[in-house]
Amino acid sequence: MPTPVQAAREAERRVRFTGASLYVRLALLLAWLLLPVAVPSFQAMDLALKIALFATLVASYDVVIGYTGIVSFGHAMYFGFGAYAVAMAVGKLGAPTYGFLALGFAAGIVAGAVIAVLIGAFSLRVKAIFFAMVTLAFAEFALIVAVQWSPITGGEDGLSPKFPGVFSVAFDGGRWLGLPVTGRVVTYYVVLAICVGLFLMMSRFVHSPLGRTLQAIRDNELRAEALGFRTFVFQLVSSSFASVVATILGGCYAMWVAYVNPESALGIPIMLDILLMVIIGGIGTLWGGVIGAAVLLTARTVLPDLRVVSATLFAGSEIAQRLTERWLLYFGILFILVVFFFPKGVLGTIRERMARRTAR
Repeated sequence: MPTPVQAAREAERRVRFTGASLYVRLALLLAWLLLPVAVPSFQAMDLALKIALFATLVASYDVVIGYTGIVSFGHAMYFGFGAYAVAMAVGKLGAPTYGFLALGFAAGIVAGAVIAVLIGAFSLRVKAIFFAMVTLAFAEFALIVAVQWSPITGGEDGLSPKFPGVFSVAFDGGRWLGLPVTGRVVTYYVVLAICVGLFLMMSRFVHSPLGRTLQAIRDNELRAEALGFRTFVFQLVSSSFASVVATILGGCYAMWVAYVNPESALGIPIMLDILLMVIIGGIGTLWGGVIGAAVLLTARTVLPDLRVVSATLFAGSEIAQRLTERWLLYFGILFILVVFFFPKGVLGTIRERMARRTAR
């Protein structure tokens, strides 16, 4: 006879693996897999893969803020660690070989994990906004080091690493099943596979007994402590796990764009983008990061092109030209509308409304 908790978990597991959301996820994965074949455009591939990368990065941040209740402004720092570790391993401090590429990922993971543990050990005991300020200070320090340590990091000019073999931009393996096997295509599928693997790992993490303990700590830390849980240790494990995931994604980002500088990997705008994406998608949903990344990155790619469309449709109209130059204003309006109509994020609000209907 299963306990009520076991019965609830089994019911949730059945919904998770048999509900309509499963088919939506499979359809999204299929779209990502077929995109290079259906739309052989680098701009489309670049947008799709960056959505996958940032959706996974936002999900890792959601593990911290949504499932553990820790507000951190330094999550993008680990993303930068991974990007710089890979770029330096195949560039200034190494050579463009598979061995150095693997070494770069390994070094980034170790560095990210160690720094996450050290920062957490000193900072997680500080609550609320004070912890967020501490992580922001560390992130600013990392940015300053990347700018000033130019002999190693390249300073503000950054690094332009060259990758080995099949990951090289110049690689051309002919055609396979009608698809050109180039360095870009191979990198696209490898990075996409890593993103899918990390996403599945995070999904398992938050639905495990450890993940449920973290949610209990998030909801009522004092009660969790009274039940005998060492909340500090659980929070440290959660933040370190999410930081390692962000580090791996930073290395993947360096592989795709083949360029790393302080602003693109460690800058505060990266952290702001992560915050916007998790708010748009829904905090505590994990999969909401896909929606947030798609909305933000697509809007940022499409809205500036309004000037070109306006110049074509309304040639000679000064008013139309000025209106289309204000694309940031339109993006701000779009964000306000999303927050107004979806107060818990798009996915969070949809889940809440579906739960209400089911309860009726």
